[in-house]
Amino acid sequence: MLKFQNKTILVTGSGTGIGQAITKKFVENGASAIILGRRKEPLEETAKMLEEIIKEKQSNATIKIFDGVDVSDEKAVTGMFDALKSENVNLDVVVNNAGVSGPVTCFAHAPMDEFRSTVDIHLTGTFWTSVQALKVMKEGAKIITISTFFAEERPLEQRPYRFRGPYTASQGAKNRLVEAMSWELTEKGIISIGTNPGPVHSDRIYKTVYPKAASEFLRVSGFEDLTPVEVESANKEILGLLGEDDETVKAGIKSAAQKLGKDETTLTNLLNKVKSIAEKIQKNTSTMIPDQQFLSQEQVATTVLTLADDEQAKILNGKVIPGDRVFYPVKSHIASSVPKVEKNNLDGKRVCIIAADGNEERISSITSMIEEKGGQVTLEDTGDIDLFIHGTGNVPNFPKLTELSRDEWDKLVNQFINTPAMITQSALDTFVPGGSDDPRKFKDVKGRIVIIGPALPAGKKISGHERAKVEVFRGALRPFATTVNQELSDVLKSNVRVFLILPGTVDGKEPNDENIVNTINYLMSDEAGSSSEVIFCPDETR
Repeated sequence: MLKFQNKTILVTGSGTGIGQAITKKFVENGASAIILGRRKEPLEETAKMLEEIIKEKQSNATIKIFDGVDVSDEKAVTGMFDALKSENVNLDVVVNNAGVSGPVTCFAHAPMDEFRSTVDIHLTGTFWTSVQALKVMKEGAKIITISTFFAEERPLEQRPYRFRGPYTASQGAKNRLVEAMSWELTEKGIISIGTNPGPVHSDRIYKTVYPKAASEFLRVSGFEDLTPVEVESANKEILGLLGEDDETVKAGIKSAAQKLGKDETTLTNLLNKVKSIAEKIQKNTSTMIPDQQFLSQEQVATTVLTLADDEQAKILNGKVIPGDRVFYPVKSHIASSVPKVEKNNLDGKRVCIIAADGNEERISSITSMIEEKGGQVTLEDTGDIDLFIHGTGNVPNFPKLTELSRDEWDKLVNQFINTPAMITQSALDTFVPGGSDDPRKFKDVKGRIVIIGPALPAGKKISGHERAKVEVFRGALRPFATTVNQELSDVLKSNVRVFLILPGTVDGKEPNDENIVNTINYLMSDEAGSSSEVIFCPDETR
């Protein structure tokens, strides 16, 4: 029986990897497929493979290609769905799968344009694809979103993912977007579900993520007589040689050595070391699939197919389904209530406060209380700064995320995700001038960065939907803060810390600025610097 006969699915990033596996699974079960991606060639190869399956199954399915579609491109995505609408296509399932690795490096070194690009593809691409897909979705249709277990929280836990700050920020927000959309689309009869597989093996991981992670380890830790800048330059020249035949590798090494003015032996040793570390990472994770800790591509595809089932989807609407059974040993990163501390840790400290527009009242109140404790507040991010505070402001009141224009959505992403990241990076550069290029400079440097995220809505009867809208953006900041902290402490061996304060309560109590300042006072202590707790909800009570 072809379970999805006469159904039409659309899968983003379906030319290779997980997206291709998902599309194949649906077509094997009778579905017509719309496949899309940036590159034409892999889509055409995938289409040929799918046509063979249709022939073998003797189904009446069809395949349609949209090449050159980057999900972050507003016009491309809008145009694609307008074309489907003009052809009277109705979609039964949309799978948000498209993604990129993003920069694989310590956040202090991550280019901000690549940070924004990663967020645009993973988060905004998911949002805009889902919004535009509504034009051609009927009652009973499903939106299924692929995210990652590295951004998923369990009670008082947050999984950091070193070298992947942009990735974890966008994925954390995406998990919460799944939930928010389920609230908003229920009245249309459309279901939103997410799934979080672990590190699923694909060509992209082998060819990009693992070698990039290996090269970053070597940049940070040093290699032979090369400086961090030289390690990075060399790796850019030679990483593409991995997997090539010996003659190609030798020629590539020779060319890189001449270009960089370095010894061929050194570059050969560097490439071998990168290969060795990448293979070790690969071996460690690859064993987790046969051990059934992680899912294979085939299993992820089966999971998505199961979630698309009418009865299963109704039960799981709004849920983000884990795709692993890993015991991930993570210390508690989330604290509720105000940490108790008797000492005034703000006296004599120079504090730079950077506030978003519309956040003036809270920032003015916090400034006054810090000054009462002897802190010296400045708006200039120069000179000898002990503490940076950034207030993001609160998420404005609007009916539905899925009714926002692209411009309105982009402004929210910029305010609550991109700007905090940019300010954090700027603060790191103030604490450690030149540290973005030379990670050795971070060692033992002390400093504090506190992001005050958007507060939960206050009031007697706050709906789950209202909280869910805010959690989309809080969901980005939580994995971002924990990931950056792990890099600062474990990788860079510094005493610079990034903390996140999330005001408000789940039961709608008004945020208390005094609780925020008391928390900041604690965060300036040595105890906070050595604690695993990074995220604080000072208005909540245990």
